[in-house]
Amino acid sequence: MWTRSFTLYFGARTISLLGDAMMPVASALAIGRVYGIAGVGYVLALWTASAVLVMLFGGVVADRIGARRLMIGADAVRVVTQGIVAVAFLDGAPPYALLLATAFLSGMAAGLFEPGVYGMVPLVAADPQRANATLKIAEAVTQLAGPALAGVLIVAAGPVFVYTVDAATFLVSGVCLLLIRVAVPSPEPSDVLSDLRRGWDEFKARTWMWSVILVWVFWGVLVIGPSVPLASQVIGTGYGWVMAALGLGTVLGGLVAIRLRPRRPLAAGAVALIGYVPVPLTIALGLPLPLLMAGHLLGGCAMAFWSVMWSTSVQTQVAPDVVNRVNAYQVAGSVAGMAVGQALAGPATALIEPRGFMLGSTLVTVGIVAALLSIKPIRRLGRDPRDHREAGEPSRTAGGQSIPSPTSVST
Repeated sequence: MWTRSFTLYFGARTISLLGDAMMPVASALAIGRVYGIAGVGYVLALWTASAVLVMLFGGVVADRIGARRLMIGADAVRVVTQGIVAVAFLDGAPPYALLLATAFLSGMAAGLFEPGVYGMVPLVAADPQRANATLKIAEAVTQLAGPALAGVLIVAAGPVFVYTVDAATFLVSGVCLLLIRVAVPSPEPSDVLSDLRRGWDEFKARTWMWSVILVWVFWGVLVIGPSVPLASQVIGTGYGWVMAALGLGTVLGGLVAIRLRPRRPLAAGAVALIGYVPVPLTIALGLPLPLLMAGHLLGGCAMAFWSVMWSTSVQTQVAPDVVNRVNAYQVAGSVAGMAVGQALAGPATALIEPRGFMLGSTLVTVGIVAALLSIKPIRRLGRDPRDHREAGEPSRTAGGQSIPSPTSVST
């Protein structure tokens, strides 16, 4: 698996994830000192909104010019935006309009970067499942290290140094991507609207895909989205330890996904999601910290395994010439549900206390697993791309020509 191309991509993705993980903490501490909690919230919200805004078009552009080129451009933009913020903090209090503008541009760059993340894996790795599992482990490590690193650097060296380091992570990512050599399918001439429509047609033609995203929207609104603001309020000072356990569970789940290769990956991933039930349940019951950590360890393992099964299914079942557009639709749908859940977390506490809400989230999680397993195309989708016929899905063709498996594309 550790070819030159995958090694470079692993380095680019890991260092980019580290930069992403640093940003919320860096913003909260640095911007919060000057503009308060509301100031931080508006900056982060604008970043998220701008990312979602351009994500679908990012998929179109990635399929036209290649995901690698678009990701390099996105990294270049983030080097500039984070560098500008670093310079602005030299005066101690950068103009708030400047912070909003750079957040908007940085979010747009992230939205352009994201659709190509899935599409690049089958181009640089002959075994997408092992590659996805390895990347998931790296993601878990960065989610643990990034916030801690940002916090330490803010205290020890100040926001100028933190934002400089953040900009450097995107510079390293861009250089690694620049050194990768991959062969990409040549797109047929078309306009933007036709490309968007083609991506939507491919997305909705796969029942297993849009079914998962539809279910995921409900889970994002009622479970994943509200979990951070509500869980942090209920758990209190032990929240950091609980999140560390969740990250460790993600690493373990990635290791399991490297070794275990089920014939029906989505079905196996849905069954594994039962392991996420202890996450909201332990919070709802107000259990001691060790049991909270144990529940989150199991939940992290379950989520990581599902994530690898899902990513691998998308990469191996969708034609290479349209995979980035399809990824954009499924990612946008998933993020939208989470954003709504985050926004509703505060108002929901006026109607029901946080532990009661988390108990409801537990029941929703059980229902989500049952819903996934009740959908026949999800249960029957296999590892081999030819299994889409068993699940009633379209053939892997484009323009009337057969499309080879992404794992066979030369690197």
